[in-house]
Amino acid sequence: MRVNARTAATALAVATATALAGLALAAPAGAATPVVIGSVHHGTATYYNDAGIGACGTALNAASQNLVAISPVYWTTANPNNDPVCGLKVQVTFQGKSITVPVRDKCPSCAAGHIDLSQPAFAQLAALAKGVITVDWKFVK
Repeated sequence: MRVNARTAATALAVATATALAGLALAAPAGAATPVVIGSVHHGTATYYNDAGIGACGTALNAASQNLVAISPVYWTTANPNNDPVCGLKVQVTFQGKSITVPVRDKCPSCAAGHIDLSQPAFAQLAALAKGVITVDWKFVK
């Protein structure tokens, strides 16, 4: 089979358009969920007690400091140390009790509505033995 320049150009154009369409359709899946200050999320809270460098690039100790790790869907920069969520706090409410804690870390296993509180932050809301609680939470400045 002989391929002329027009056939080759058409095939290349179709292949390029198909590849670009695939990228355009795939892009939203990796897009960050917008952070809306004050918008209430109904979800779950767990706790952790790790120590080390958090996703915001600072030392943390989740066994002794009040802080929260949030889902990866809210992070927007390639370098999480520079992400705008690092300057925010989360207000969490459970059974009439509320706390406000700074975002200091990322919770890789958390879905959008799930937050991971530090151990002392969780203890201000419920007994650690509960492990998982249903909360309302929102981003605040």
